[in-house]
Amino acid sequence: MRGGRTCYNVNCVSPHTGLPMYLSIKEMELRKVRFDETFPPGELDFEGDGVEQGGPLHVEGTAELLAHTDGEVRVQGRFEVLMEAECDRCLGRAQFPLESGFDLFYRPVSYIAREEEVGLDEGEAELGFYQGGGMELEDILREQILLLLPMQRVCKEDCQGICPTCGKNRNETPCECKQEHDARWAALRSLEDLETLSKTRGSG
Repeated sequence: MRGGRTCYNVNCVSPHTGLPMYLSIKEMELRKVRFDETFPPGELDFEGDGVEQGGPLHVEGTAELLAHTDGEVRVQGRFEVLMEAECDRCLGRAQFPLESGFDLFYRPVSYIAREEEVGLDEGEAELGFYQGGGMELEDILREQILLLLPMQRVCKEDCQGICPTCGKNRNETPCECKQEHDARWAALRSLEDLETLSKTRGSG
């Protein structure tokens, strides 16, 4: 096991050393692996994802090799972290406190060829796959965090955004620029008004 940081006592806490937290199949053949880890900001690689850690990431859980499955692994636990990103509207900082549980199943990558031959059922389609002697906990956490983040990342729901005319952040500075309305939206609203009027007359 790399770094000797795997915990077998459910109450132990492992200070992170910067080495990957490797969930080893060989270790799981002997016992259920328990982990309780804290990753400081910058430890997980979110380069290219447009997000970064705003605080420590804490995770605890277990990894076990399921009996009579030819290498299927179950990884479950909970994590908590504050993530930050650029607001899609005003370009300021947007924060996303995340706390979630996970219960995941992985099979050796060698299963893929076999499953392509026989076809995947709905349950198997939810499986992940690992290669070699195990998997890194950081990769699992990164995937789970990205799945939880919203598609539109805004600092607050009523964010006013950047004025397209003068470029001011309308959350910070009042903007008196007149907003040009798209004629296509105006036409659509007119059609909706006519439809509403028609329904009103018909019910009368």
